[in-house]
Amino acid sequence: MNMEFMGKLPIPQEIKAQYPLSSEAAEVKAQRDKEIAAIFSGSDQRMVLVIGPCSADREDAVLEYISRLRLVQDKVKDKLLLIPRIYTNKPRTTGEGYKGMLHYPDPTERPNLIKGIIAIRKLHMKALTAYGMSSADEMLYPENHRYLSDILSYVAVGARSVENQQHRLTASGLAIPVGMKNPTGGDITVMMNGIYAAQHGHTFCYRGWEVRSTGNPFAHAILRGYTTTNGRTLPNYHYEDLVSLFDTYQQSHLQNPAVIVDTNHANSGKKYLEQVRIAKEVLHSCRYSKDVRGLVKGLMIESYLEDGAQKIDGTVFGQSITDPCLGWEKSERLIYDIADSL
Repeated sequence: MNMEFMGKLPIPQEIKAQYPLSSEAAEVKAQRDKEIAAIFSGSDQRMVLVIGPCSADREDAVLEYISRLRLVQDKVKDKLLLIPRIYTNKPRTTGEGYKGMLHYPDPTERPNLIKGIIAIRKLHMKALTAYGMSSADEMLYPENHRYLSDILSYVAVGARSVENQQHRLTASGLAIPVGMKNPTGGDITVMMNGIYAAQHGHTFCYRGWEVRSTGNPFAHAILRGYTTTNGRTLPNYHYEDLVSLFDTYQQSHLQNPAVIVDTNHANSGKKYLEQVRIAKEVLHSCRYSKDVRGLVKGLMIESYLEDGAQKIDGTVFGQSITDPCLGWEKSERLIYDIADSL
């Protein structure tokens, strides 16, 4: 084999025992899980905002961001439920480049997966224990979900992973909402098939075990735009797109029809300032159509302390080292505007 076995990683049970979640924190997460499920089932008319950095690069900056988000949450709690976006894995189209905190607990040093596993668990735990905010992460590596399974309240399956069998089957066994993104080529059928698979039970191999899942009734769609064969990015958040998705859901007979609109990525062409306009257009579509409002459960926004992005070795505290993000002042204003519109 053309690989070197560097060392055996601790299993999730060992990491959880070494860094346990307190009973108080577990109760906070359970309550938030209940509230989030109520939004996706339609019994709670609030929206969720999955909001935070493109990639969580350093603990201190992410926790500073969440401390501010906590204060805003208290002011908009009647209209919005904020889920911090703490994405600790970064998919790479070619496999090259920064792969997130899991691989690089220090972005300027060599990969260290043992330190990375501990770093991401600590970060998610601190968001929950210090600020009462259970968080979201991308399930880039399904076998790693167990390291965080007692902490997360939301999981996303990315555009490059949504057609993968292991992602779909693992999603079917989770007890929290899982968003399935449309693939980079934009084929909605692929996304809907992923949701169908995630909502049904399966028997499959997982972490060396034969496991049986019962299906996840809160698996749902995420619209993130798409890229044409000639490299042009196109959006799929417009009113017509949302109505079309509503019609597709009506024909599918899936449980709890729902969509989260990703305001960045191909929807914005990675022009991060466009996120403000896109969010407001989606909300206008919700006001225009009762069907669209019932389908749209929230938005996904890439936001950090400072506008834009910098190189990995940059020195600007709280500025993204991956895709450009909306800075805090604009993000705070947008959250209040969204709440006011609801």
